[in-house]
Amino acid sequence: MKLSDKQHTFRVIFESDEGGYHGYVPSLSGCHTWGKTLDESKENIREAIKSYVGSLVKDGERVPSDIGFETFEVFSQTDLSVHSA
Repeated sequence: MKLSDKQHTFRVIFESDEGGYHGYVPSLSGCHTWGKTLDESKENIREAIKSYVGSLVKDGERVPSDIGFETFEVFSQTDLSVHSA
């Protein structure tokens, strides 16, 4: 099976973690990495994705699509206050 010229988009999550950054790809189960800096973690996750997807293609498996999306909701302190009735 050959990977087509189609572009693939993967959502990547980065979180501050123990003096560095943990990165993972929700649609690629088990695809995680860590770096001392955010830039290092970004480089590492790109390599992890290439390796992961390469293994899928080699094994004749489907490359998953990331159909989810992420958004942020902003709340003021007032919004989060518990109001007494």
